[in-house]
Amino acid sequence: MGFPRSWVEFPNPDDADEMFRCDLTWLTSRWTCIFGAGCPGIYDSSPDAGCCTLGAHFADDEDHQRVAEAVGRLTPALWQRHDEVGDDWTETDDEGDLKTRALDGACVFHNQRDFEGGYGCALHALALSEGREPLELKPDVCWQLPLRRQFRDVDRGDGTSYQEIQIGEYVRAGWGPGGHDLDWYCSSNTEAHVGMEPVYVSNRAELVALMGAAAYAELERHCVAFESSDAASRHPASED
Repeated sequence: MGFPRSWVEFPNPDDADEMFRCDLTWLTSRWTCIFGAGCPGIYDSSPDAGCCTLGAHFADDEDHQRVAEAVGRLTPALWQRHDEVGDDWTETDDEGDLKTRALDGACVFHNQRDFEGGYGCALHALALSEGREPLELKPDVCWQLPLRRQFRDVDRGDGTSYQEIQIGEYVRAGWGPGGHDLDWYCSSNTEAHVGMEPVYVSNRAELVALMGAAAYAELERHCVAFESSDAASRHPASED
């Protein structure tokens, strides 16, 4: 993944003390989620589970509470493990952090291919049935991947500082040392760079949620200009 990338920086229109730094190479790539359409899963042992193998860690209490409210609306028609799991859908990892349970090689909300209610995430299915964006009901980590938002305080050199918000690609290394153990990972593989639209368009809802509408509008302007530039650094996984 050590290839040249093009970045753009611009102030947050909604907060003068924040600066966005966005990876144009990634955001204009043709990556798209291929879950159920050729995704081999991050582990060979659970090919149908995609990246839903380990369960999802919650970003904070608000994230957990939002998902809990959605779980309360799930029915057996939408959730294959509804009767089996019930209220016991969370667990703590070895470090004591709360996450969704993993059961039989997948998150408890993962519906198998033979489930009449539909293959994939039960929370995703619930959102669609309610006419809502899936990001409103799913754990933050689930709807953000493989987008990545990072924060950094930057010293201007004059005794003041600003917060840098980086929007980029959640590469394999983002998983930490465990990323080396993944049998497959989508963002760097050509098999997943087959989208009809670039990431900044296909993931507009997610980017607006991460950045705000005004900042996204500015990002969109930069992406459009970047796409028409002959000097642009393209994502190698998206190249013909």
